[in-house]
Amino acid sequence: MDCLQRKLLAVSWDLCDNYVMRSTRNVVIADKKPELGHYSDPPLLVLASLSNGPKHGHAMIEDIERMCGTHLGPGTLYGAIVRLEQQGWIEPLLAEERRRPYRITGEGMRVLRARLATLQQFVQAGVERLEPR
Repeated sequence: MDCLQRKLLAVSWDLCDNYVMRSTRNVVIADKKPELGHYSDPPLLVLASLSNGPKHGHAMIEDIERMCGTHLGPGTLYGAIVRLEQQGWIEPLLAEERRRPYRITGEGMRVLRARLATLQQFVQAGVERLEPR
């Protein structure tokens, strides 16, 4: 692990010490291959969706499903939006007709980068453990 990776990891723990991953049991809607499972960390999925531009709720649901195959229900999505907004990691924009778009804040982008760096390290370690010895 190089110096930059260690710094990102340290920042991720500082920024995300109150960040909790939820169980997928009642969060995602099963699809054709439920045995494969889906990644489900609703706040992280919302941050990732908003990282390429503002979106309203339905657009986030569709984007997240395209991105990783996870379909968040509206209650799960809006619960994550409320928590992210309270933490200052996303903010609402002016409503467009009946839809309220959201955008990620600078702090939200820092949190997303830190969480992804942590996940990247986790994935690398997990894949290495799967290699035959």
